[in-house]
Amino acid sequence: MGQNTFIAWTDDTFNIAWGCSKVSPGCQNCYADGFASRCGHDVWGVNKLRLTFGAKHWNGPLNWNRKAEQAGKRRRVFCSSMCDVFENHPTIDQEREKLWPLVRATPWLDWQILTKRAERIADNLPANWGQGYPNVWLGVSVENNDYVWRFNDHLAKIPAVVRFVSQEPALGLVTDLDWQNLDWLIYGGESGKNYRPQDLNWARAAKAKCEESGVAFFYKQGNGFKSGMNPQLDGKVIQEFPVPRVIPDVFALAA
Repeated sequence: MGQNTFIAWTDDTFNIAWGCSKVSPGCQNCYADGFASRCGHDVWGVNKLRLTFGAKHWNGPLNWNRKAEQAGKRRRVFCSSMCDVFENHPTIDQEREKLWPLVRATPWLDWQILTKRAERIADNLPANWGQGYPNVWLGVSVENNDYVWRFNDHLAKIPAVVRFVSQEPALGLVTDLDWQNLDWLIYGGESGKNYRPQDLNWARAAKAKCEESGVAFFYKQGNGFKSGMNPQLDGKVIQEFPVPRVIPDVFALAA
C-alpha cells in the first residue's frame, strides 16, 4: 500500500462525516468547505446538516489494518479531513461514538486526530482512554500565537502517546507553545486561489524552537495556488516524524 492522499504527513484519510463550522481565522479559506460545495453538499455552518456514511465506508480502515498487518508496517490515518471530530454537533457526536471502537479494532493504524476545538477534547474522549490509546495521536491547529491556548491550556494537559500542533495555514509566528509537552509540529503555508501570504521566518522560528526542544518538525509546504507547492525550506526537505511515548502493542489493542 502506498500513500493514498495528497496530505504529505499521513498515509490515508478517514472521515467520520463531512461538514463543519468556522471558528477562527485559519478557517477563512477552508479547503474542505470548498470541496464539499463543489460536490453539491451544503454542510458548512452551525445549523447545517452533516453528511454521514454507511457500513462500506466504515469498513475501509479494517481493510487497511489487515493489509498493514500482512505487510508488517504501520500506517498513519488522518481523521478527519472533512470535519472536526470534536465539533459540538449532534451528528458529529453520534458518529464520534462509532470511531473509538474502530480505532481499537485497527491496532496497525496510527490515528492522527486534529481539531480546532481543543476545549472539547477532554470531555469527549472514550471512558477507557486512560493514558491515551497507544495508536492515537492527538493534535490541535494553531495558526499563530493568538491560538497557542489550544495546546497550552488544553492538549498539553491531556495524556496522549503523541501530541502535535499543525501550524497550517501559517498566519503568523507560533513560538509561545508549551514545548516540553509537544512531540511534533507540522508547518504549512496556505494553499488555494485565495491563499494568504506567509513569511518564511515563521517557519524558521518554528524549526528553531523544535530543534531547541527536541520536537519533530515537518515542513509540509510554502504557500501557493496548489497544495504541496514549495515543499522545501531553505532548499531542504524536512519531514520529521515523532516517536510515540508508548509503542503500540498490537496484540493488546486487538484483544
